[in-house]
Amino acid sequence: MLCSFDDLKYKEIINIKNGAKLGFPDDIEFDVYTARVCKLLVRGRGKFFGLFGRGEDTAIAWEEIEVIGEDTILVTCEVQPPNKKPR
Repeated sequence: MLCSFDDLKYKEIINIKNGAKLGFPDDIEFDVYTARVCKLLVRGRGKFFGLFGRGEDTAIAWEEIEVIGEDTILVTCEVQPPNKKPR
């Protein structure tokens, strides 16, 4: 299956460890020497319509991606859901 970044950015990222929705990919990080994708980057959510900055960005290593499906990307990582505090 071939997938462009334009297709990838409309797939929601879900952590299968806890079922948390992490957001949608905003950018990718790749190694220019090996031309391999290293991470998917999800920007933090805007605070009060973006007027008060953004939340923390999330980086998901390529090795943490389990499945890239038709509508979702399933990952296993220790990332907390955006705007949620651990209990």
